[in-house]
Amino acid sequence: MQVIENLKVKEKLYIEKLENGLTVMIIPKHGILKKYIIWGTNYGSNDSTFVVPGETQETTVPEGVAHFLEHKMFEQESGVNSLDTLTALGVEANAYTTNDHTAYLYECTDNFYEALDEFMDYVQHPYFTDENVEKEKGIIGQEIMMYDDYPEWRVYLNTMQAMYHNNPIKIDTTGTIETISHIDKDILYKCYNTFYNPSNMAMVICGDFEPEEILKEVKERLIPNTSNGEIKRIYPDEPDTIVKEKIEQKMEVSQSLYSIGIKDRIVEQSAKVKRHLAIEILLNILIGKSSKLYKKLYSDGVIYSTPSIDYEFSDKYAHVMISGQSNEPDVVFESFKAETKKLIEEGIDENDFDRIKKKIYGLYVKEYNDVADISRMFLSDYFKGINSFDYLEEIDSVNIDYANQVAKELFDDKKMVLSVVTK
Repeated sequence: MQVIENLKVKEKLYIEKLENGLTVMIIPKHGILKKYIIWGTNYGSNDSTFVVPGETQETTVPEGVAHFLEHKMFEQESGVNSLDTLTALGVEANAYTTNDHTAYLYECTDNFYEALDEFMDYVQHPYFTDENVEKEKGIIGQEIMMYDDYPEWRVYLNTMQAMYHNNPIKIDTTGTIETISHIDKDILYKCYNTFYNPSNMAMVICGDFEPEEILKEVKERLIPNTSNGEIKRIYPDEPDTIVKEKIEQKMEVSQSLYSIGIKDRIVEQSAKVKRHLAIEILLNILIGKSSKLYKKLYSDGVIYSTPSIDYEFSDKYAHVMISGQSNEPDVVFESFKAETKKLIEEGIDENDFDRIKKKIYGLYVKEYNDVADISRMFLSDYFKGINSFDYLEEIDSVNIDYANQVAKELFDDKKMVLSVVTK
């Protein structure tokens, strides 16, 4: 078992790739009562066209299959729902699907191993029938309609559709009522057998565990399986340009919601963490809680709270998201663009840079206080080809010259979009 230690947070990561291809990561937290496990597959809503290992023909499935599959995994042949079984044990279980991965998880203080029996059983034993697939279409259809009425989701998805021409990140994770109508049990089994192979999965466990002991418990509950080889994923070409600068939708909201998107270029793997850190620093300098722009917009009554700031990226997309509430979203957008121009012309203030860099470092350190934050972070980063400790190590290499260079590359008006949901 490989051991990676980070002295900055005094944490150790134990990692082992099993014979069947499954990667298991263990982060011991001695003396902590809460235990957390997350088991994910590198399969999300973006993966609709692929070549199954051993085949030559492309397979294309309807939008929404990854999310549909996540829903169906809890239902067992016995008629029991595994989520109910886990809840009865007193553990908090859940699952989620993103653009890039699907994950199953639970956290608890007691009954961890009893829950582990059920957890590892249902993830490895899918049960799909014509009847239960049809029944699920109605349930997911209601979820799709609910999200259609959710302003925060609409402002996000509209931002994606304004930025991206072809990349599947612009597609709703759940699919549409039309696309899920074409899903059947054969499609679900094909996607399960392709993407839920251990070689395409990873597990993260965090809590008061002895690494060798918990790894043994995991191995005992794995069914015999072999690595099925690399899955070839097919994505459409995506131009560098945006689709449109502004997209607006009317909904029943008390205050308008806005989201500013900035389409970024995709960098080589070795540069991703450093660029991510630089962008976080830049965005906090520009429109974070302590920024001059935020204080002015807030005092003028243009915005009502600190905007949420995020940088999302993979091998196929990269973009900034700045979201919040404002009844003058165009003013926010134009003010932000003017502030980026000023920063590029004048350069970053050294005091601001040092202060925000320390703040960002502190936020990363703080994540290691919570077993759920640690586990989800390591799983998500793993599927991006990143070790989460890299952020703590790389931040020292982000200097003001590099941040100024990134600012000049990123803040291009022609790559910025504004999404608004208004009443």
